[in-house]
Amino acid sequence: MNSKILLIEDDRDISQLTQMYLTAEGYQVEAIYDGSSAIDKIKELQPDLVLLDLMLPGKSGAEICAEARQFYSGMIMVLTAAEDEMSEVSLFKFGADDYVTKPVRGHILVARIEALMRRYQRQQKLEQSSYVSDAHGIVINAQNQTAYYEHKPINLTNSEFEILQLLIENAGETVSRDHCCRLARGIEYNVNNRSIDMRVSGLRKKLIQAEVYSATIKTIRNQGYKLVSSNACA
Repeated sequence: MNSKILLIEDDRDISQLTQMYLTAEGYQVEAIYDGSSAIDKIKELQPDLVLLDLMLPGKSGAEICAEARQFYSGMIMVLTAAEDEMSEVSLFKFGADDYVTKPVRGHILVARIEALMRRYQRQQKLEQSSYVSDAHGIVINAQNQTAYYEHKPINLTNSEFEILQLLIENAGETVSRDHCCRLARGIEYNVNNRSIDMRVSGLRKKLIQAEVYSATIKTIRNQGYKLVSSNACA
């Protein structure tokens, strides 16, 4: 496995237990205990995944997440207490790829990390080959995870890009919510899990902001989503 994880957690007992558990599962884990040194440590270590507590001394997890996304393309999982006021939508806006609520069981944490590592490995494989897809004037490059419309960049998060890529690769066909959930979160489909709907909603807004008038994401009731020509919805 040998994936590198940077654990940023100010509770030393939790940090030590988490580090021991993940190390036993084959991960290389380095831990720090405050937010003020987090950005420098991410740059130095270049981990595959950052496991980031939301409430930290020196600098909050949300601030670290937002700053790290300016240069860091690996996975970020946020550890949040049930009473934290940061919403799921806000966490994704700051650049988190997933989050877990403390206290979290070790086997659940490992399963979620494994899911993110599969996503990360998939991204790395795509970066190793030039891969360009297009539909309805939207062009994506999987090598560097960029999207364009009429030669103008579309600003997307990692998750939004992956969903758009999936829709473009299956343009005109319905992509199931199950497939989107597995891609975006790496977890089994749950009818009560609305995070994928929020991500698709965010992607729709990004396309509108980029003045993409040639295509739209259509919701297929009880099935999933489809990228179609805007004329088809007229």
